[in-house]
Amino acid sequence: MVSIFLRSLVFNVLFYIVFVVLAIVALPTFLMPIGALKSIVGLWANTTQFLMRVICNIKVEFRGVGKIPQGPLVLVVKHQSFWETFALVPLLEHPIFILKRQLMRIPVFGQFLVKFGMIGIDRTAGVKALLEMTRRARSAVLSGRQLVIFPEGTRRPPGAPADYKTGFAQIYSACGVPCLPVALNSGLFWPRRTFMRYPGTLVVEFLDPLPPGLPKDEFIPRVRDTIEEATARLVEAGRREQEQLIGAAPSYVGAKG
Repeated sequence: MVSIFLRSLVFNVLFYIVFVVLAIVALPTFLMPIGALKSIVGLWANTTQFLMRVICNIKVEFRGVGKIPQGPLVLVVKHQSFWETFALVPLLEHPIFILKRQLMRIPVFGQFLVKFGMIGIDRTAGVKALLEMTRRARSAVLSGRQLVIFPEGTRRPPGAPADYKTGFAQIYSACGVPCLPVALNSGLFWPRRTFMRYPGTLVVEFLDPLPPGLPKDEFIPRVRDTIEEATARLVEAGRREQEQLIGAAPSYVGAKG
């Protein structure tokens, strides 16, 4: 466990050094097309993946990448870690995320989010926020972007009960494009609210896309059940691997809420 602690410490120091360096390198992209900033984010994602592998013994596996449709798309992604908020960018043609508006107020970093066209949502604004979010999401998707939604609204630890909000269904309906469910087990290796990083194989699995136009009462349970069943399978496999690597699963595994 001491080794994991030290590896985690080294990884986090290097992760934030890389982040600061790339943020400085990216400053000229404020005056350039958005593709330039996407390239920097892709470099950040790939460098982080390299550091995860060589320092923390975390391998990353993307499954079902060939299932990602071309063109406008809504991706509904399980959210367990900070990692997937940037690691999916290199896999998508022209992605855009829905995120907390507070993140867009962070100096410099928030300006990069604005430049990228991210959609910030004020969770305290209720129905008004949902309507504005839906309008902006539809506009972005119709312009050809791939919209990434975390349907539970916040990170959930592995094993926590599903808590899907209904807003993602309204956005799907308004956009009129296919939906791609995405399962993962990132919370086992890059858990929330701790700097610890645990070894094993982090898996992201792109599932079968759903056609546009499904009624809400069919769409929500279909997406939820598809993602949760796949996530449970990936988490269970990840737990078994961690038990082999470090003798026992970390204490956060299976934590509720």
